[in-house]
Amino acid sequence: MKKGHQVTMKEIAKKLGVSVSTVSRALKDSPELHPDTKKRIVEMAKSMNYQYNLLAQSLRISKSKVLGVIVPELTSHFFSSNISGIQDTAYKRGYNIMICQSNESYEQEKANIKTLVSSQVDGLLISLSRETKNYDHLRELYDREIPFIMFDRVTEEIPVSKVTVDDAHGAYMAVHHLLEQGCRKIAYFSGPEDLYISKKRKEGYLQALKEFGISESESKVYITDLTTEMNRSVTMKMLEDKDRPDAIFAMIDPLAIDIMMVLKEKGIKIPEEIALAGFTNNPTSAVIEPSLTTVSQPGYEMGQIAANHLLDQLDDIVSDEPQSFVLHTTLIPRNSSKKIKSK
Repeated sequence: MKKGHQVTMKEIAKKLGVSVSTVSRALKDSPELHPDTKKRIVEMAKSMNYQYNLLAQSLRISKSKVLGVIVPELTSHFFSSNISGIQDTAYKRGYNIMICQSNESYEQEKANIKTLVSSQVDGLLISLSRETKNYDHLRELYDREIPFIMFDRVTEEIPVSKVTVDDAHGAYMAVHHLLEQGCRKIAYFSGPEDLYISKKRKEGYLQALKEFGISESESKVYITDLTTEMNRSVTMKMLEDKDRPDAIFAMIDPLAIDIMMVLKEKGIKIPEEIALAGFTNNPTSAVIEPSLTTVSQPGYEMGQIAANHLLDQLDDIVSDEPQSFVLHTTLIPRNSSKKIKSK
């Protein structure tokens, strides 16, 4: 063990093969535990020179009744739905929330966490920025035993609970639909490759192609940073390809809408020449022309589940052991992809 390293309850739990919440109860001398279990844990803590993390203890014992929430952007319909679900759930359970926006910035995300922890929130709900590729700031939270869970934009590198949608299956449904419409040269417009949702939605894209006998070597993947400027630039570059796609699956609706604007400016008929599908079911997707085929994800429900699970952990209703909640998605076919006319 490194010199100066502060032993955590998670390390004690791992050594003994028990849950973190069991260690926590033993060190608080809880009468719920069997005396032998309590003795074993206390002795291990002493042998490992465990010292209480005072900040974590203050977060757990002197509750502020406030949860910290970090989202990439507040103007997004999906993230505002998450926040509504979190806020309604927190309010019903006697909590308030403090909301921070990372503006898709890794540095801002780190600063947001520092601000919220300094404000003595009881726990955090975090959705990662598109720039976040280094997770040291999250490891520090984890090591300091400050309760947090992640939702939507997550990383599998930190062992905390996560709430996501079935990104791979949602993408599969959208691409399968495009294939059923007769499209065979389908491009995937992805956000940064390190994003969890970029990877999972690519998985679904490739799975659908494979079912129709199209190999990964025949796939067409275009990467953008999800800014309007780069979305447009990558779309223009795609249009210069000799073997131009006959359909596009975009990772999120705002990206699909940027692509649609470029196609319309260039006089390309949608869906006759290039069909298009997105993912999110942003309200704009139903009112643009042509209306956008998309995959609906339950943002409000995601916020509810994330908040409830964090509060259950804080109230010792559930253990601190990581859990994964995966919510279902729904395909919504609209005019941007319907090449086959209904009889």
